[in-house]
Amino acid sequence: MADDSQFLVYGAYGYTGRLVAEEAADRELDVVLAGRDAKRTRDVADELDLPYRTFDVSQAATMLDDVSLVLNCAGPFDETADQMVDACVETGTHYLDITGELQVFERIKRRSDDAEDAGVTLLPGVGFDVVPTDCLAAHLQSRLPEATHLALALEADGGVSPGTLKTVLGNAADGGAVRRDGDLRWVPMAHKTRAVDFGDGLHRAVTFPWGDVSTATFTTGIPNVEVYLSLPSNARRAFAATRYLGGLLDTKPVQSLLEYAVERYVEGPDAEKRESSETRIWGEVRSSRDRVVSRLRTPDTYDVTVQTALLCAEKTLAGEAPTGYQTPAAAFGPDLILEVPGVERVDLEDDEVVARETGPATDATGESDTDRAEDGETGGGADADADAELGADAVTVDVDDDHPAEESEGAADDDTPSPRALSDDAKPAVRRRETEAGTVEGEAEE
Repeated sequence: MADDSQFLVYGAYGYTGRLVAEEAADRELDVVLAGRDAKRTRDVADELDLPYRTFDVSQAATMLDDVSLVLNCAGPFDETADQMVDACVETGTHYLDITGELQVFERIKRRSDDAEDAGVTLLPGVGFDVVPTDCLAAHLQSRLPEATHLALALEADGGVSPGTLKTVLGNAADGGAVRRDGDLRWVPMAHKTRAVDFGDGLHRAVTFPWGDVSTATFTTGIPNVEVYLSLPSNARRAFAATRYLGGLLDTKPVQSLLEYAVERYVEGPDAEKRESSETRIWGEVRSSRDRVVSRLRTPDTYDVTVQTALLCAEKTLAGEAPTGYQTPAAAFGPDLILEVPGVERVDLEDDEVVARETGPATDATGESDTDRAEDGETGGGADADADAELGADAVTVDVDDDHPAEESEGAADDDTPSPRALSDDAKPAVRRRETEAGTVEGEAEE
């Protein structure tokens, strides 16, 4: 019989999984560590003095009888989530993970009825992907309930872990995605650039297939969603170049070489680097008549993942999460992110700060280190000034969108394919090919 308070962390020896395991041990939570590699799992468990078990994800159904919840930290989740969800539904075990992979969200969502019948919660994306952005989307929708369009943008300091980089490289060939009129649609990676004010002036950001392209419409009901990632110019060009290298990037020899290089040369950020890093998130919703903007500042992405993953696990174990498929803000509300220390949320109207809320204090003074004078909050430039920041040659790709300052990255307007719908049964990952005319089409991957 399962212990109502006991949960299992799968992938406990990976970079993020180990951070989660260490924090769970510090809090003296009732946790069991697990993973596929016996030695690496045992080493972490012995160091933290925690129980452990080793098994391949294909054997999970035989390993979950005594736990009430699985927190899957083993990516790429495209390779682990489906079988673990199957096992959790079969054994009546709640399933959480820290994925940001859009196609994984879509597939898990299709298991909602099965999960409800089993009386369990399926809650993917309980890390930095997608708790802060999902909560910001829900908060913005509460400010403008009639909103029809949602845009989110992220800018992060710090480095990435090997697992995260392998996931990004593995998905690069699949292109990008947006949501239009409720449907997922394929677009080239980094097909649009937008100037975004995160609170310290304007920064260029490009479209990116963040998990919110899947989750935000479930959470908010808003049918049109785009997500942007702020990157240096070289990185923006590299992302845009993947539209021409998609087929090559997806070949087995190239993927194997990239994975080898990541394993050999890439390490996740150390504690000092995480301590000095922060993340800035911008969100906008608009209707035919109104527009509102809110912003978040959070600690380092990995530190947020540890906090939000364990917070969601504890809430789910306490019976606070509805059964079936859920998103973080749909399950626990838009203020979930404000339970994380060091988080600040700012609301703006007409580029003026109208509200500011913070999470638990991070120091003895109880004051967030991101507090700034309200008259300096917009960094001297409003989002509406983006055309001037981008330059006179900025091109608006989607002529039906009335938000300012968007341009195609590395391609003229008439060379950019229109977003193409994905069927309900297709993975929201689309392989690319060039036509004889030299234009680019999407080819759905089954």
